[in-house]
Amino acid sequence: MPILQILTCFSAIILTMILKRLMTAFLLLILVFLLGISGYMVIERWGFLDSLYMTVITIASVGYMEVNPLSADGRIFTIFLIIFGMGVLLFGISTFTAFLVEGELNELLRRKKMGKQISKLKGHYIVCGIGRIGKHIINELYNTKRDFVAIDINEAVCKELGEKGMLYVQGDATSRAILKVANAEQAKGLFGALSADSENLLLIFTAKGINPNLKVISKAEVDESKEKMIKAGANGVVLPLHIGGLRMASEMIRPEAVTFLDKMLKSPEEIYRVEDMIVSADSVLCGKNLKTSGLLDERGISVAAVRKGGKYIFNPPSDAILDIGDALIIIGETERIRAIKKITG
Repeated sequence: MPILQILTCFSAIILTMILKRLMTAFLLLILVFLLGISGYMVIERWGFLDSLYMTVITIASVGYMEVNPLSADGRIFTIFLIIFGMGVLLFGISTFTAFLVEGELNELLRRKKMGKQISKLKGHYIVCGIGRIGKHIINELYNTKRDFVAIDINEAVCKELGEKGMLYVQGDATSRAILKVANAEQAKGLFGALSADSENLLLIFTAKGINPNLKVISKAEVDESKEKMIKAGANGVVLPLHIGGLRMASEMIRPEAVTFLDKMLKSPEEIYRVEDMIVSADSVLCGKNLKTSGLLDERGISVAAVRKGGKYIFNPPSDAILDIGDALIIIGETERIRAIKKITG
């Protein structure tokens, strides 16, 4: 068993033991208070409030004067209350301190384990900025079972990601060191969803400096930023306001098409997507037509288009030949498409 797993298991056992000790200390402290109050009420015939006050200052050892003169029996009782009460109080404080230290240790081990998982990733995606847009990006990657690492500077956001079992790095995404922790050298793509265009522009420069082959898709708030980001190395730039305007227009003039796409993307039963598949030199599809490739006979998928060069052939004929570099646009169930990609290479 790896040493990290052993430490994690050991930490969990220790944490359970400390929680039990905390509960014991709490119950003992309540018992001391009840004994102290009852003792003063019985021995000294004091009222509840005076007995409570005397019990508190005795256990806390603050040195205030007694509320009333103590009898000989009362003094003997106070001596034993001090000894027993201080012991319980110190036990509780030491246990609570151990709980805090163990919690920090547990968090440290968890982060080390996550860092080890991230370092093993290859061909994953990095999402920078988990705001309104970034949340939709990670949800799509999560739903389609793609490996990704989220980067955000906000501690609360990172804590929420951790609770969902998602890999994350807390820090400034424009930092070279943070991107390296997210294993940008081995990543397939990066999403720039930071709040400001200037931040996304710096992110593109930094990411491309680490991995020139990294595919970068960034968002931009203003049209002028798009050209700058493309020159900086972004492979694609999305203008959310522009997309939002087109969506509103489509909702009005082609509602059925929009409803179909919404159901395809958001259906809780089955996850359908529009996917692409590039024909490589060693692919079993290379040189075959659509009919002999077997794609048209596959259940649950539909070949919507084939890109040849810069031209798209929609609803391609069955005798269309698939050459190196051609892209197939497929609509279907994500798991089925992933299985086909593995088979076809």
